[in-house]
Amino acid sequence: MTNPTACLLIIGNEVLSGRTQDANLKFLATRLGEIGIPLREVRVIPDVRETIIATVNEVRAKFDYVFTTGGIGPTHDDITAECIAAAFGVPWEPHPEAWERLAAHYARQTPPGDFNAARQRMATMPRGATLIDNPVSVAPGFIIGNVHVMAGVPRIMQAMFEGLAPKLQGGAPVVSRALHAHGLMEGQLAEGLGRIQADFPEIDIGSYPYYRPTGNGVALVAKGVDAARVEQAIAAIGDFMKSLGFPPIEGEPV
Repeated sequence: MTNPTACLLIIGNEVLSGRTQDANLKFLATRLGEIGIPLREVRVIPDVRETIIATVNEVRAKFDYVFTTGGIGPTHDDITAECIAAAFGVPWEPHPEAWERLAAHYARQTPPGDFNAARQRMATMPRGATLIDNPVSVAPGFIIGNVHVMAGVPRIMQAMFEGLAPKLQGGAPVVSRALHAHGLMEGQLAEGLGRIQADFPEIDIGSYPYYRPTGNGVALVAKGVDAARVEQAIAAIGDFMKSLGFPPIEGEPV
């Protein structure tokens, strides 16, 4: 059975400008792999209505799961929710449960907070959306169709995802094995590694040069959903490294 696939949309001018360094991609790629939902594509797009709508419609037709981060706060440039409503052709309107949660949250504050128009935007979502709980700061994300909309702040996004994860239908977990060797260069192994890849077409095999004060080398990684085939592939890679005169070292270089 083929594993479902996923795409991540990182939404925000601040990422594209370099002001904010994205910290969500590594977390999501790792956690989705553990669930058996390989992340196949990532795009960083601006807070531009037409771009968000067109991109969401493109990728939701192409992938089983779409995850978005960013653009669901209270400010004028937080337009993700309204754009996704437009992408699905449904109204962008107050979500009764989200509205109740946020109104109660601000009422509990000492002194009571103002559930003003800006904060009400965080409770305004596409009609028919299902909430993604936010145990950190209350304002929820949401799901509509196969699109899962989460916060951009890493701590909040991670908490949202951990609550969402048990509800996702994945496949076999992605298994990864790595070997490395000091002094080995990519130019020495390219041809032989290509032959190994041809023998294991269902396994993702990659080579990653590293540069350390103690020396340079290459890390070789085999990744896939068939654990037995991953082990066979990494064994073949290890034998190949030995044949070049470089004893393989388990794991990633430190």
